[in-house]
Amino acid sequence: MPRRRLPSLNALIAFEAAARLGRMTLAADELAVTHGAISRHVRQLEEKLGVRLFEGPKNALRLTDAGRALLPHLTLGLDHIEAGVRTIADEGEGTLDVSCTGTFSMRWLIPRLYRFQDAHPGIDVRLSASYAPVDFSRERYEIAIRLAEHPLPPDAPVTTLFAEYVGPVLSPALAARLDLTQPEHLERAPLLHTITRRHAWEDWAARTGHLTNSGLVGTEYEHFYYMLEAATAGLGVCIAPWPFVIDDIQAKRLVAPFGFVPNGLDYVAVRQPGRHRKAQAFCDWLAHEAARTPMPQQP
Repeated sequence: MPRRRLPSLNALIAFEAAARLGRMTLAADELAVTHGAISRHVRQLEEKLGVRLFEGPKNALRLTDAGRALLPHLTLGLDHIEAGVRTIADEGEGTLDVSCTGTFSMRWLIPRLYRFQDAHPGIDVRLSASYAPVDFSRERYEIAIRLAEHPLPPDAPVTTLFAEYVGPVLSPALAARLDLTQPEHLERAPLLHTITRRHAWEDWAARTGHLTNSGLVGTEYEHFYYMLEAATAGLGVCIAPWPFVIDDIQAKRLVAPFGFVPNGLDYVAVRQPGRHRKAQAFCDWLAHEAARTPMPQQP
């Protein structure tokens, strides 16, 4: 087998960080070394390859054609190396990358996350927002929290958190003005929609037998969080999942006059295959928090 003819790995890593981040000072911060160390590694790499990778003044360096050609290969290769290391690593402390839908993070996970940090001070949970299907081969996260509406990786351990219940919610002041005593009264209420769950009202109506398509028009918001804020501000009524509004209902910022119904889907936490103590600790904590989350009132 022929011997690999590669430059210094440290030099490749230094160049990749500097090129990806656009500044050597940022690369130095990311790699926890000095600016001078990054500069030396890049200069050594240029000498080894016999080409310039950066050009321009020191305070405004830009990639050369050779640098731009090399960067994507290094980034992809280092991502693969990192993914391979994470596949077998079994660390009990350090950074834990968790991917989660944005509104679930903001409305359920983050308000409870302090309890995990208190119990596991050596684990730093780093959240990222995504609604895409779980794909550990392409992404860097170790845990993904999703509504199980897409196929899950067949070999990945899955922790089921709770079923999703949905129902109409609105501010107490608006509920008092509208005098909503029957679900049919919603037809005279301003309805709120979001493009991320465009058919929420239709789905709820089909499951409950209330309302008709003629009564489902209303204002549409780009993000689910905007729609919930509009409901809290008294601008209308929206269909919301129970985990997104449980704290608001308990604090009496929102009311759910007609309860919640199951929509047949579950929230799950999916972790990378293999032994990962950090990920397992987080999934165990998620299961505990889910178990202590009260179920909603059903009609």
